[in-house]
Amino acid sequence: MALVGACRVFVQVGERGSFTLGAAAAGVPQPVASRRIAALERHLGGLLFDRSGRRAALTPFGRDLLPSARRLVELADALEYDAEQARLRPLAFAVPELFPVRPLAQLDAEAGELGMVLGFRPAGPAARAELLNAHEVRLALVAVPPGEAGWAVPLGVAGAVVTDPRPLRVESLRPGRAQSTFRRIWVQPEDDLPHVRGRLEQLGHRAALLPAQIALAPSLTAAVSETLRSDALLLCSSAQAEEYGLFWRSLAGDPVARGYRLRAAGGVDARAVGEALREPIGHCLGVPADGRVRP
Repeated sequence: MALVGACRVFVQVGERGSFTLGAAAAGVPQPVASRRIAALERHLGGLLFDRSGRRAALTPFGRDLLPSARRLVELADALEYDAEQARLRPLAFAVPELFPVRPLAQLDAEAGELGMVLGFRPAGPAARAELLNAHEVRLALVAVPPGEAGWAVPLGVAGAVVTDPRPLRVESLRPGRAQSTFRRIWVQPEDDLPHVRGRLEQLGHRAALLPAQIALAPSLTAAVSETLRSDALLLCSSAQAEEYGLFWRSLAGDPVARGYRLRAAGGVDARAVGEALREPIGHCLGVPADGRVRP
């Protein structure tokens, strides 16, 4: 016997003094209401209604139990309401600040179709990890070396002027002895990591570039601005270059790439979420169509 359902019918019939009206209020057919009341009486060990008259009059036993039945129904309703609110509460998700609006909206839409409500917290690499460790978010895309990543995003350089489409050899940026100026590669804050910026600096050192030729921008906006107004290059993905209207080239030789892995706080299955949303997350990150996507 479903105790809550039977008590719901009991309360409605008891308050209205009618099986017909009580059944309608409880949202069940009258025969179902009668069966539930009979089952509840057997369960509780006493008659709840005097059926000798035209009205469904409560017995003394029924009058004594009606307040408790009403409290049980109210608690059940409160539980269902709280469960609904919990399902609708956004799942706080720390994501890179460079996520474009449309792919992010698509990720949100696909999550909604799966019954997930996401609340995005754009943040830098270190901040995302801190938010997860502090339990301020329940999901985070953390930056990791490509070999440990679920999503790997190859990086190249982009400029405002169309140039040779072939992969860029870093040594080609080495200034000549008679040159008083040099070209910079701007690194955005998302790439201020040993496996990205540090790797690029190693390549620059091997190519005998000046230390100032690889520079960290204070923000993504500043990095793009410097690239648009000069002959500087921006270290970025091909998807970012397309978004910003820049001309992208891959890097020759050893690759430089971003790596990401989805991590979760207690109570959230990061692998399950990553499997369900791997393609829209990869789209947000700028993973190439033939790129590796493994949650």
